[in-house]
Amino acid sequence: MSVTKSGLDSALLGNVCEIQFVRKRPIAGKPATRRMLCTKSHQLLNSVNGKTSLNYKAPKGAKQFNESTSNVLIVWDIMMQNYRAVNMNSCNIIETIPDDETFWKYFNEKLLPMSADDKQAWMNS
Repeated sequence: MSVTKSGLDSALLGNVCEIQFVRKRPIAGKPATRRMLCTKSHQLLNSVNGKTSLNYKAPKGAKQFNESTSNVLIVWDIMMQNYRAVNMNSCNIIETIPDDETFWKYFNEKLLPMSADDKQAWMNS
């Protein structure tokens, strides 16, 4: 389902979303699109599990990036365990997972068993 910047921003405040978007800067040998599992949920990221299992660290200082002029949304990328910019020129939500125990069940069953190569393949599919 295609999503707007404000729609994705709103969805990520209380959920984790699996999204697919067109790369802003294409990478040779990689697909034109990228998949991401991301959130902006303070409840999830600031929890004990968020800080230990997702390696969340709150940003330090002011934003270094103007989201408006570049049409991107800055989110926490769960696989890469860092902030990432999502190109909002073409973005689709594939799945939405609530930021409660539903996510941790998903995390334990689907993400923990993945190897680094599995994660890379998933992001590039």
